[in-house]
This record gives sequence, C-alpha cells and structure tokens, in this order.
Amino acid sequence: MAFFSSLWHRIWTSILDNRNKLTATGGFLLGIAATLGFKDFYPELENAFRQRLKRLRGLEVPHPLPRQPNYVRLEDHTRRKSSMLLTDAVDSTRTEQRNIAVGVEGLIGDTPLIKLRALSEATGCEIFAKAEFLNGAGNSPKDRVALSMINYAEEEGLLQPDRGDTVYEGTVGSTGISLAAVCRARGYKAHICMPDDVAVEKSELLLKLGATVERVRPASIVDQNQFVNMARRRAREHTDDPNKPGRGYFADQFENTANYLAHQNTTGPEIYEQTNGHLDAFVAGAGTGGTIAGVALALKHRLPGLKVVLADPQGSGLYNKVKYGVMFSSTEAEGTRRRHQVDSIVEGIGVNRLTANFNAGLYLIDDAVKVSDSQAMRMARWLVEKEGLFVGASSAVNCVAAAQVAKQFDKGARIVTILCDSGTRHLSKFWKEAGNIGGENAGFTLDEILSMEA
Repeated sequence: MAFFSSLWHRIWTSILDNRNKLTATGGFLLGIAATLGFKDFYPELENAFRQRLKRLRGLEVPHPLPRQPNYVRLEDHTRRKSSMLLTDAVDSTRTEQRNIAVGVEGLIGDTPLIKLRALSEATGCEIFAKAEFLNGAGNSPKDRVALSMINYAEEEGLLQPDRGDTVYEGTVGSTGISLAAVCRARGYKAHICMPDDVAVEKSELLLKLGATVERVRPASIVDQNQFVNMARRRAREHTDDPNKPGRGYFADQFENTANYLAHQNTTGPEIYEQTNGHLDAFVAGAGTGGTIAGVALALKHRLPGLKVVLADPQGSGLYNKVKYGVMFSSTEAEGTRRRHQVDSIVEGIGVNRLTANFNAGLYLIDDAVKVSDSQAMRMARWLVEKEGLFVGASSAVNCVAAAQVAKQFDKGARIVTILCDSGTRHLSKFWKEAGNIGGENAGFTLDEILSMEA
C-alpha cells in the first residue's frame, strides 16, 4: 500500500511540474496508475463506509444493494390486488375491472364452500357446505335458476327488456324473490303466485322488491287454482290482453330445464374446483329438483365413485321414489293428509310429483335420507349453537342428511351439501316452532338429533 501511495505522490508531482507538457500518452498512463492504485484500496473504503452505515442505522447485517436480485420488497396483502400495482396504471386498471362485478347478475354464482367445523368434528368426516345464501340477488341458489331462465327466454325471444313484459311464477318463496330481483335489473316486472300459508316475510320481501304478489289457498297440483297453475294462467291472460303492454312469460321453474342446467353449468363445476375433485358424497334436498340433478350431472361423469344422496323432508314422496321406485308418502294415505304439498313445516323442498328437472338426474341419485321436522328444527338450533350459522329449514334438512351419510363412510371422507337461505325468511313459521337458542331445549347432541324418529 505504501508503494502505491509513493507512486501516486510522484505522479501528481510530475503533473504539477510538467502540466504544460502532458500529452495524450501521459493521460493514458495516468488512468492505468489510478486504476491500479484504487483496485485494492476501494474494498477497504467500501467496507469502512458500510460499517459506518451499520452503526448509524443500528444494523448488524449487510444491507443488500438495489442492483442485487434478492432484495426484499414489503407488500400489503390486505388490500386488493389492484392497489399493489399502482406503479403500472394499465395493469392496475385491468385488475380492478376483473374484480368488479357488473350489475346484480355479477353477484350470482362463485359462492364459497365452507367447512362446517363442529359438524365435521362430531362425525369424523369433512363436511362442507356450499354457501348459496351468499348469492347476491335473492340470496339463495334460486338466483342461478332465475338468471338462467331469463337468459333462455331472452335468447328465444320470449322476453324483451323494457317492452312491458312480466314474468309470472308459482313459488313458495325463494324462486320468486330471485326472479323479482333479476327482473328489476333486466327491465321486467314480476308477478308471483304463492300459497297463503308460507312464511309471511317472503311475501313482504317480494313486495319490497316491487313484485305483484298473489297469495292463493293451498291446493293439489291437479287443481287449476293451485299456485303454479294460477301463475301459468295469469301469464296467458296477460299475453291475450291487448290492453296490457308487452307479454306474459310463465317461468315454470319445476319443468323449465334451464333450472337444472344452471346447476350443471355452474354449481357442480364450482364444487369440483373448490374440492380439487376430492369428494365422496353430495347431499341435497329437492323441490324442483334442479340443484341435485344439475350437480349430479356435472360431477358423476368426473367422479364415478361419488355418492349422490337426496335429503327429503317428512311428507315428501321423493324418498320412496329414490329408494323403491314408487312416488308415495305415508301422509298421502286417506285421512292423514293435512297439507297441500307435503306434511312438513319445511318450505322449499319436498314434493309429491316427478318434475322434469328432478327426472333429468334421477338415475344418478344413489340413495335418500328422510328427515323429520323435529330433526330439522334441532339441527337448525345446533348449527347456531355450534357453528354460528342461522339458516332456514331446507338447509337444516340438508345438514341432518349429511351427518347421516357421514355414518356410512370411513373417517376423513368428504361430504358436500347446500346451505340454501338465511333463517330470516323463516322467522314466522319454522323458527317460531324451533324457538330461541338457549333455555330448556338447549344442549342436544348430534347423536340425539340423528336418533330422533324420522
């Protein structure tokens, strides 16, 4: 090091004495000498500089240089992806557009699949539930059906927005609510015919959505004043009336195959993707039959070993249809029938006729579980107490059946069912009977619920 310092001193002395004689060759030699001098000196200088930085910052580790590829960048992953791409305006805009739903229709589908922790622990299986109450139009799986039926009608020219067309439907609630929401978004009116003994909050909600509600006396499907037949007639009367704008369209959820196709095209594939194709059973109730048929059609060809099981409330004939090939319920016997559709407090599932939608997937349904009103009400309470989930009657039936099916499998099997709607639609009927959480009816175990007579 002393040698280079002495050399550097002699060079600069020569430059000062002969600065007027410095030539291009001398400048070149100067550069070589300077480089040689600093070759060994620079690392020591850099190291001293780093040590000084460490002391100033209180750091005990080297600070990586920006040019090195392994530097660390802190990112806030609690924000939307678009907020992390602000340095690139084009990418940010595109990301935001991908994350923005368009209209209420954009809130339909892609619902979460949640693991029911308490039910899974109690059964030893993994029980998952498709949270269909999180669909954003009418808050039930019927959102998919309503959108599918309206899309089909528009493609066929049966409906035209803002022409004055009205969609007519006979329903016990959920399909009507979904139709009312989607109709408003698409420029149609909705006219809903429903039995006058269903939970009153359903008709109240329909009115708030701007639908016309016509409540009729409960009757058999063979009666022309039954709610489905009434809706069909009202649609025809609208179309035939020259004084009414537009035309009437009867949605016909029970026989319109756009129903099961909605679940075959969306619900089933979503479940497959969310489970990575790893599931052993699918359990669901049937009203129109669209959900269980559509999901079965979507999954069975991919998963031949999948067991599809019907969850059926008391009084419905579908249980016997699946188990024994005969559409019959003991409540249909003369002198025992007390209700227009099924002898159950459960609304939305259970029927005593074979619909086109249910029939589309009937051959893929492997088994059926009958669920009593008592079991459904206890399960609804149990789900609040153990899972914090406040669901309606059909969801409770599905969960009872899913727990029963879990008994047929080894530990660790994966079972998927449906949470259809919130308990807020069932306050005046199902939940009025089920009662408040706590009190003398609290503390039922899952085994006690399942052992109740179905």
